Amino acid sequence: MLVATLKSLFQRDLLRLRNEIVQYGQEDQLWEVRGEISNSAGNLCLHLIGNLNNYIGKEIGKSGYVRNREAEFSLKNVPQQQLLSMIEETLAVVEAGLGQLKDSELEKEFPVLVFEHKTSIEYLLVHLYGHLNYHLGQINYHRRLVGSW
Repeated sequence: MLVATLKSLFQRDLLRLRNEIVQYGQEDQLWEVRGEISNSAGNLCLHLIGNLNNYIGKEIGKSGYVRNREAEFSLKNVPQQQLLSMIEETLAVVEAGLGQLKDSELEKEFPVLVFEHKTSIEYLLVHLYGHLNYHLGQINYHRRLVGSW
């Protein structure tokens, strides 16, 4: 039951991420930073894509993904259409990865150390969902803020 719920929620909110990126009126606004805002929406989007592809795609779905976390924050001016394609690919990766899980496996230990202590698959998936929404809220705020600059 929880796996199906998480699949549905990840799908819903990755589509929300896609919608946020689409709503940027000017492509260069995706990469704007000012004052206390140190991460652009484009970099936050790349970070979410990398995070989900790494932990769900690579570790659960065995996709073979190789993460470059530094690039998630250093790349700039990735075209909006490319970001949208990457979100679509991530949707498919998350769907496939979670599609391999059974609720009975959620109590198993997550295969890599992410925090100070080992966690269950369930714990990490709930964390990833919260992480997605944390940054999705930042992107939403960023989009509305840069539109008023």
